[in-house]
Amino acid sequence: MKKMVQSGLIMSMVFLSLTTFSQTKEQELSKTKDGEKTAKTYFDLMVNVVSTSLNYGASNSALADYKKSTNGIQAGASFQAGITPAFSLVSELYFLRKGGQLKVNNPLTNSESKLRVNTLELPVLARFHFGKFYVNAGPSIAYNLSGSHKVGHVSTKLSFENSSEGFKRFDAGLQMGGGIEFPFKQKRISLDIRYAYGLTNISYNKEIHNRALMIGVHLSKPWRRNPLGKNNNF
Repeated sequence: MKKMVQSGLIMSMVFLSLTTFSQTKEQELSKTKDGEKTAKTYFDLMVNVVSTSLNYGASNSALADYKKSTNGIQAGASFQAGITPAFSLVSELYFLRKGGQLKVNNPLTNSESKLRVNTLELPVLARFHFGKFYVNAGPSIAYNLSGSHKVGHVSTKLSFENSSEGFKRFDAGLQMGGGIEFPFKQKRISLDIRYAYGLTNISYNKEIHNRALMIGVHLSKPWRRNPLGKNNNF
């Protein structure tokens, strides 16, 4: 988990540096025929691999040496609604497999264990544009569809009932990060790096919070009509 946090902080610092640099070097926002800058709206489908981990609250320090991240798939859609040339609202809806692992002899399960949770997630982000670069942050909510918990060689389905081994259906968190955009014919390609911090304890009897580092490549198509933008000429 420490490695994930360090990676997230390093990447955030890199993006802050890049965006500061871009304020003076990058002035390549799209323009209308009369030369005015325009808000940009895009829609794209996404399929990415996400590195996820778990935070165990008060037990997290004792488990730090036993924790391992897992790779999960993220598949869904993203919609960027341009409000002004420098500001957009981003809404996404995707399937995401979260979870984490513990090595053998850990204090919690003793045996090697793996927790996987299949979720449907909806983040809403405020995105600030600086030339080709952007930073974004905002809340997210998720609904846990199903999952499994494997301890040793025994795997069981997750129960979403209020019990000693039960898990909660709803999860909430924060997402933050940034990216860079490249024009590609009439579309754009963007590299997005984001850290997701779970605020909700997803277990009834233990402390378990989701963490994720999401790195995605998006091929986006311009959305012709944007009722939120100040200038809708695309």
